[in-house]
Formats: sequence, C-alpha cells, structure tokens
Amino acid sequence: MTLFYFSIFIISFIILVYSSKGLVASINILARFLGWKEFVVAFFTMAIAATIPNLTIGISSALHKIPHLSYSEITGGNIIDLTITMALAVLISKRGLKLVSRTVQGTAISTLLLSILSLILTLDKEISRIDGLILILSFIMYSFWLFGRKDRFSKIYKKTKKPLGLKGIFHYLFEIIFLIILLLLAAECIVRSVIYFSSLLNLPLVLIGVLIVSLGNALPELFFSVQAVKKGKSWMVAGNLMGAVIFPMTLVVGLVALICPIKVSGLSVFVIGRLFLIIAAVFFLIFIRTGKRITKKEAVFLLFIYFAFILTEVLFYI
Repeated sequence: MTLFYFSIFIISFIILVYSSKGLVASINILARFLGWKEFVVAFFTMAIAATIPNLTIGISSALHKIPHLSYSEITGGNIIDLTITMALAVLISKRGLKLVSRTVQGTAISTLLLSILSLILTLDKEISRIDGLILILSFIMYSFWLFGRKDRFSKIYKKTKKPLGLKGIFHYLFEIIFLIILLLLAAECIVRSVIYFSSLLNLPLVLIGVLIVSLGNALPELFFSVQAVKKGKSWMVAGNLMGAVIFPMTLVVGLVALICPIKVSGLSVFVIGRLFLIIAAVFFLIFIRTGKRITKKEAVFLLFIYFAFILTEVLFYI
C-alpha cells in the first residue's frame, strides 16, 4: 500500500509539472496570436498558469476539510520562489539579474505588504471567510494598480509565425481545458497521498505541505525562470515569480478560506513561514532597489534564507 501511494504521489507530481508547463505554452501561443502585450503575458498569463497547481490543490484540500495543507504549501512555495528559484536564475545568468523596472520594484513592495497582511490575519488564530474576502480584495486592488497605466504595456510580442485559424484556436482551447482537468486529478491524488503519509509517518500535514508539496508545485516557475534567463529576459523571470507569489497568497488563500476557514494554532508552521517570507521579501526589495539588480553573492544569501527556513521548521517539530 505504501509503495502504491508513493508511486501515485510521484506520478501525480510529474503530471502536475508537465501539465503546468504545457498549459503555460498553450496560453502563451494564444496570447501571441491575440496580440496581447508582452507585459501582460509575463505578469498575468504566466503567473496565473503557474498558480493553477496551487489552486487545484487548494480547492481539493479545502473540500477535504484540510485547508491548512494548502496554506502551508503556498507559504513554502512563496519562499521557494523568492529564494531558490530567484537565486538559481541569478546564478545561471552571466552578470546577475538586472531589474530596473519601476513596476517590478513596485510589485516587490506589494509582495512585502501583502506578506505582512497575511501574517496579521493569522493573529486571531484563524483565516476566516472575512479574511478570505480581504485577501481577494487585496488581489483585485493589486490588479487594478498593475493594469492601471498604459505605459506598462509599451512592448508587444510578435505574433506567431503561422496565423492560427479557427481550428487552431479550438485546438489550443481544448488542450488548455484537458490540461486543467489533468491538474485537478493530479492535485486530488497528491492530497490523498499526503493524507496517507501524514498518518503513516505521524507527521503534521502542514510540515509535509511546506517542505514537500510546495517544492513540487514550485517546479513550473523554476523551469520557466531558467529558460527565460537563458534567453536574457530577466523581466520575465521577475514578472513570473512576483506574480506566482502574489496570486497564491491572496487569490488562492482567499478562495480556500471561503470554502473552509483555515485554523492557525500558536507559533505554527504558518507563522514561521510568513516570518521567513517577510524576511525574503525585505531582502529581495533591498537588493533590487540598491544596485537595480540581484548579484550572485546576493543570490547565495537568498539560498541561505531558504535553508534557514527549512532548518527552523524541522527543529520546531522535533
């Protein structure tokens, strides 16, 4: 039985990763064909696609009355995006990651403020349905700010080499729907596997979520960021990662809380995770506002933050 659940867990994660990657590619092709602005694709389309695994696991865990699994994996995923994924992109780049865009810097500030808001909402030991509405409202406000100025959309992608006909459009729409269904099924299998191993190993669901599930869900962002930085598109790395942090922590957590309020007990994985997320967001903001780039030395420091987070979480449960 253990081998069965382990196999299901691994296969589901592989499906989750590759389905997410295929979903991003399909959406990007449609975005190019429709002539969407370059900035929209990076900050909105890619981030939404990368957030779908969080959303599917979130809905599944909320329906199973274990919303803390979703919250913990989102917390861990947020930290991974701002530390490991960003650091690897910087280390792969030739001269570090240049981030001079005011929008990226403004979003970094928004990330920090939303991280603090998320921590404040846990002080009453619950993320209630009202808190969920507050998080969703904050996401809407961020979206209005993001798309409120036309000068943020000055660059435009070239359209696909071969124009898509009606048949091509329906092909990619069908592919998107099919991949989303795969993601939903994979998420359901992951949640059931995590419940089994949590019971077998006598480990808290939140610890498994923040250490294991979060790492698996962050793989699509990592793959995309590595490919983007190899092509010299550092703004796409920042756009994808910042969106992949803000969307789950506001929209997804908000929706999960609406379905099933999230209980928070004492100095838990949630509080520790949010504290480390705030630390990562603070240093990320400092790095991009001082030298307008993230250097390789700063990338190593971001890696140190993640490993300190893992060590703290493990020691807390020993």
